[in-house]
Amino acid sequence: MTGNATIDTLDDKIAADAFRRLVRHLQHRPDAENIELMGLAGFCRNCLADWIRDAGYEGDKMDARALIHGMPFAEWKDKHQSEATPEQIARMEESLKKNGGTH
Repeated sequence: MTGNATIDTLDDKIAADAFRRLVRHLQHRPDAENIELMGLAGFCRNCLADWIRDAGYEGDKMDARALIHGMPFAEWKDKHQSEATPEQIARMEESLKKNGGTH
């Protein structure tokens, strides 16, 4: 992954606090749908759940998603996720190409 290596020097407590703030913000904004996040930034709430598992979280995939979504994923999906349009899927696929093999 490209980027500024100085992010690795950021104190873990500060990084953790910022991460928690990001997660709370996303929990507060269910109108920012995962498909839209994927199309714009190449990541979404589900990616964050995968990333915490990659970092050592011992829960399974659904546990990690519930942690990030603030509720069981199936419940979040029923309440907040609409059917993706072909345009949204195309934007997501183009956006993911920019991730350079990382996700």
